[in-house]
Amino acid sequence: MSPCQQCGACCASYRVDFSVHELDENGGRVPSGLAVEVNDALCRMRGTDHTPMRCAALTGKIGQTVACGIYEWRPNPCHELQSGSDACERARARHGLPALDA
Repeated sequence: MSPCQQCGACCASYRVDFSVHELDENGGRVPSGLAVEVNDALCRMRGTDHTPMRCAALTGKIGQTVACGIYEWRPNPCHELQSGSDACERARARHGLPALDA
């Protein structure tokens, strides 16, 4: 099991904005029902615009066992966030999880 499948902190820490062209209704792969419009060019994953923040596609409990319900179709910001990166480690710290390299 990857560290990401035992974490999920990034999915409950960051607003996920991405191009409207990534939506399935515009020829992309991200399910439109899981996004809200920000403006003509951007949309946002549902749940990442709330407090407390938690992506609507995330299942499970942060720091235990989690999964992305749209992993194969997730937007570019999710693809780009790397396990162990600074952003990853900040998210883990926000949720009281130890650093991956600890």
